Amino acid sequence: MRLSSVVARSLFLFAVFAFTGLAVERPGTTYKIFQFPADKIPRVDGHADDWSIVPDDYAIRMDMFSDDQNPGVKPDPKNLDVKVKIGWVKGLNRLYFLYEASDNYWDFSRPDLHNDTFEIVVDGDLSGGPLIEQFHPNKDVLSPMERHFSFHGVQAQNYHIFTPAEGKDWTMAWDCAQYIKDLPFANAAYNYDFKPGASGKLTLEFWITPFDYAGCEGPGRAVESTLRESKLIGLGMAILDYDDVGSDKHSFWNLSPKHTMYGQASELLAFRLMPVEAQLRKKIAAGWSFKVVDMDRRLVAFKDLSEGKITSWKWDFGDGTTSTEQNPTHTYTKPGENYVVTLSVEGPDGKSRFSRVWDVAVQ
Repeated sequence: MRLSSVVARSLFLFAVFAFTGLAVERPGTTYKIFQFPADKIPRVDGHADDWSIVPDDYAIRMDMFSDDQNPGVKPDPKNLDVKVKIGWVKGLNRLYFLYEASDNYWDFSRPDLHNDTFEIVVDGDLSGGPLIEQFHPNKDVLSPMERHFSFHGVQAQNYHIFTPAEGKDWTMAWDCAQYIKDLPFANAAYNYDFKPGASGKLTLEFWITPFDYAGCEGPGRAVESTLRESKLIGLGMAILDYDDVGSDKHSFWNLSPKHTMYGQASELLAFRLMPVEAQLRKKIAAGWSFKVVDMDRRLVAFKDLSEGKITSWKWDFGDGTTSTEQNPTHTYTKPGENYVVTLSVEGPDGKSRFSRVWDVAVQ
């Protein structure tokens, strides 16, 4: 896709979200996704210890859900109490989830879909629209299987996560691309000590990879959603809670006001990928990236990525020349060399240096 097409599409999605509200429900409300620093990536082991750094205002709590099977009924924490936190890590196209739930009756004895469930729907590029074959716009001319194999879960993904999963797969990926629920695209771990029909607390940790395109043909053509700071994504979640022995009736606690969010990405909610919280940032840390703008002229553009309050920059381009610009461009005169480039920064909180060894090469 050309850059102009990407920009035009981004502007269109922004306009849809900001002015019409068609891409998400509750367009005036934005939920937050916590950014884990690279040295604090949570272990997926079923324990919540790694999530203690996540502030409480990131949590999705039970009182934010409504039971659209029984309108007007408020959640009773003695029956079911849930807290969800979501995280991400810059540079990884993964969404991390911590699901903690206390239930007075856990239903998970059967091998089929009948199971207490945490359902999530993810639209990584906020494109909106239907995502399951039942809502295909051309269902009058295509067979159910044609709709399924060309459409179901391709541009947004639905996960029925069994809470807990005992003797079966951890989730049903409700689409045709079953690879999305396995490594290297997903992983999950549980911690609980109750039996079917008993009460108790469940801790579930998992991560998934959102896709802009996840076709049935396999992961070779799949396109992961690129996660970046401040990006908005579409996300919905619901809790299916069975409380009666032998009954197929269940509560459907939904974060979205629309029941059909499970198959309509335009009925999801807006979640923002947040920057690292101030208390977890380094006071000062040099960092930079580069791009060879013109290899024939050996012209390289450098971009400052330093953290903290910076008052001065000094670049050593590795060829005996320097610059004090924040984001310089530099022309190398000697062809066929690899260079050691160093950025040194200073600020009120001290000094920092960062070099890349032989990354910058010109012909």
